[in-house]
Amino acid sequence: MTGHRFHSSLLREYDIRGIVGETLHEADAGAIGRAFGTLVRRDGGTCVALAYDGRLSSPAMAEALAAGLRACGLKVLRCGLGPTPQLYFAAQRPEVHAGIMVTGSHNPPDFNGFKFVFNGKPFFGERIQELGRIAEAGAFESGEGSEETIAPQEDYVARLVQDYDGTRPLSVAWDAGNGAAGQAMAALTQRLPGRHFLLYEEIDGRFPNHHPDPTKEENLAALREVVEREGCDLGVAFDGDGDRIGVIDDTGRVLWGDQLLILFARDVLRDHPGAPIIADVKSSQILFDEIAKAGGRPIMHRTGHAPIKAKMAEESAPLAGELSAHIFFADRYYGYDDALYAAVRLLGILSRSGQSLSAIRAALPAVVNTPEHRLHCPEDRKFALVAEVGARLRDAGVEVNDIDGVRVTSADGWWLLRASNTEPALVLRCEASDEAGLERLKAEVTAQLEASGLDVPPL
Repeated sequence: MTGHRFHSSLLREYDIRGIVGETLHEADAGAIGRAFGTLVRRDGGTCVALAYDGRLSSPAMAEALAAGLRACGLKVLRCGLGPTPQLYFAAQRPEVHAGIMVTGSHNPPDFNGFKFVFNGKPFFGERIQELGRIAEAGAFESGEGSEETIAPQEDYVARLVQDYDGTRPLSVAWDAGNGAAGQAMAALTQRLPGRHFLLYEEIDGRFPNHHPDPTKEENLAALREVVEREGCDLGVAFDGDGDRIGVIDDTGRVLWGDQLLILFARDVLRDHPGAPIIADVKSSQILFDEIAKAGGRPIMHRTGHAPIKAKMAEESAPLAGELSAHIFFADRYYGYDDALYAAVRLLGILSRSGQSLSAIRAALPAVVNTPEHRLHCPEDRKFALVAEVGARLRDAGVEVNDIDGVRVTSADGWWLLRASNTEPALVLRCEASDEAGLERLKAEVTAQLEASGLDVPPL
């Protein structure tokens, strides 16, 4: 059987992602369907759920995937257009063994890719590399498959609403950014109490209003205007496929992913005292301290939605999150990252609190930190450079947390250097208790990078 070779940049750590027409083509989608379908067949599965986001290339990619899955003898459960967590929800059906979401997530319009779930577990790392080996060898299972089309949105939205537990109505601004969460967001707000102001709920893969990444403050400008004009209690935004949340308070200030996780952890730990709560290595030390203060057991883990989900299952953790605002609830929910569900839980917490979100935010311990800097570094150099920095620090007697890159804690605070798993870049972040300490940390990490031959712009 004829094999297929993927572009060297396509198979990533957590998912598959590329530039349509350059590194990703419909033929690749077909080969991914055959390779993934082969693994499903070998694992005893018979049915794969399939959905796609609003990118212009996504319907054609989904068609090619479906053809590849059917050629393996599988039933394809077509779930249509919607956010990634809606696909995860559909994959909970007992007859479904695995799921594929066609999505470019928060990337620019010319990107696309695929996220997977396999037998109720995340599918990443070596399993994704296995797809490449199967495809190149042409070692595919064969058979005569079938299709069924369902519309999961109504059941999905009903499930979201089920866990709303607020006691007073709120005024909320919502921004889907023309991403795949738009239709579900609109349906959700019709079933929640209070006043709701919707922005860019029309799904449009050109993203004509702003880039669908709510972790970039410039993408929250329109949301902030509505919150201020309408006197809203908060504003909520979503990324391109609806698995990451952005939040601004009633004064227009952003609550970042690790700050949100403090609020969620306090709430969850009331019902699960002593439970483990997982956060990624990029998160603030304040988060880990506050989890412990609330009676939880903080666990620092690798960045990435797939390894976080795997660690959650290993630890039986009711909650996890990342600085990038992937929030994972296993408390009353399924343990995957769902930004619409996180919004429902946040509205409940705020409604029951009797406080404004700005007051809750202001009561959090104050720190100063850098944004998440991304410094260009070639693919074949980035991991080696981080390893060099770690080795140099250890030789100097510095204690290094190497769970995901290099995280160093000192009297001033902490800094992190890690290689991105999704692009040719190093990720850098520093946090201190005051500006002077932050400057010292930035100087320290800059010196380490320069010692490894990297030109570093002012941080």
